[in-house]
Amino acid sequence: MNIIKLRPLWYVISGLLIAGSIALFAVFGLKQGIDFTGGSLLSVRFAERPSTVEVQQVLGSVIAGSLIVQPVGETDMNVRSQTLDEPTHEAALAALRSSFEGVEELRYDAIGPAIGAELREKSWQALAVVFLGILAYIAYVFRKVSTPIQSWKYGVVTLITAAHDVIVPIGLFVLLGAVSGVEIGTPFIAAILTIMGYSINDTIIVLDRVRENLNRMNGSFEDIVSASLKQTWVRSLNTSLTTLAALVAIFFFGGESIRDFALVLIVGILTGTYSSLFIASPLLVTWNKLGKK
Repeated sequence: MNIIKLRPLWYVISGLLIAGSIALFAVFGLKQGIDFTGGSLLSVRFAERPSTVEVQQVLGSVIAGSLIVQPVGETDMNVRSQTLDEPTHEAALAALRSSFEGVEELRYDAIGPAIGAELREKSWQALAVVFLGILAYIAYVFRKVSTPIQSWKYGVVTLITAAHDVIVPIGLFVLLGAVSGVEIGTPFIAAILTIMGYSINDTIIVLDRVRENLNRMNGSFEDIVSASLKQTWVRSLNTSLTTLAALVAIFFFGGESIRDFALVLIVGILTGTYSSLFIASPLLVTWNKLGKK
């Protein structure tokens, strides 16, 4: 299969994925967890799980304000509310234990709204710094490459593929938030930053081979890029499959607390492998052809 000649197909696939993700984000937005909004999260396990209505009725007399009760797995429940002080937290646990048998507290987190806003701001700043750092680094690494594509264009292409690999997982989690109530927190941001690093590493492997072959091979730029892809795609696929095997094991056997984190990485690595092979190099060829015109 000639990946470069089929580039319009890859552009259409990526365009549909990105357009769908952006549309979902515009309509629903990301469902933010207490890491960003502030509040309390109480996770409990029951010997025999009651209904959400029963739990709300028991806790309604103890916790003021709105309550969100979400079943998790077969026996667990998450209770989200405004930030609770320690006496109210203990009173809520006591109320549950007096009303239901075999209640075990699994987790309790409380974050104030000011801290949540700061975490949200710092997360966006971290993403911006990473993008700018990547562009500067790639422009420096490819500084001696001037023909037929200038060095800064390699950096732009890498940033485009990194953005592609971030937008698609975000779109998936917008959908999961709208359908299943899945929320994002700081682990989601950590996963997105990890995806960016993995995506860029994968893309650089291909682009660096293009840079080397420009000095070694004769022929058109399209032929050199196509040859570079043939030399690197097996390595990219093997690396991705090895990483995915570990992540799939974590997703199924690592527990509820890190399942969403593993899912973000799985989707990000799949899209990262796809974009490094089917988007980055074809974009260079397209840019070169447009420059000639």
